[in-house]
Amino acid sequence: MKAIFGLGNPGPRYAGTRHNVGFAVVDELARRAGVAFESAPSDALFAKWRRREAGAPGADNPGGGVVLLVKPLTFMNESGQAVGELVRYFKIDLPDLLIVVDEVQLPLGKLRARARGSAGGHNGLKSIIAHLGDEFPRLRVGVGRGPGQRDLADHVLSRFEPDEREEAERMTLRAADAAETFITSGIAAVMNTYNGGDPATTE
Repeated sequence: MKAIFGLGNPGPRYAGTRHNVGFAVVDELARRAGVAFESAPSDALFAKWRRREAGAPGADNPGGGVVLLVKPLTFMNESGQAVGELVRYFKIDLPDLLIVVDEVQLPLGKLRARARGSAGGHNGLKSIIAHLGDEFPRLRVGVGRGPGQRDLADHVLSRFEPDEREEAERMTLRAADAAETFITSGIAAVMNTYNGGDPATTE
């Protein structure tokens, strides 16, 4: 079993903010799969995506089997509580877990995947590391640092500006593509393919 956790904050107040791009990516995956979210055995929403790829189904097929799509409801700074509970409940191996988070240190539209590492100042990752250690794959989704000396907390809780929305939508779709690559081919394939700018804008 593999799991994609998109981090964010619950409730309409935070919908569409930069800090919630993890939610947006998981929502896009659920849309593609045609699955609906329900209450999880922790403080989270989850959906089960039963994938069947060409070739032998199930465990012999890396693209098949069940994938969990998860949105923790613990608020960003306590994400590790929900993630840890579900990882233990479903007995998910850490290499089969992908955490999708916003990243202010990356320009809007840029993705960066890693197989392990530090929190890099991200409170959601910091919380997960406190519960699980740092040996889990993560996908950072660039939301930009913002103009001037804008307060960082205000920036990540803001929504994308009108002139950013097209790029933000394209970025969300690419991040969902990257998550699908993780499901079928693993984190190394994601790093090789998606670390860097959007090919559509750099060709």
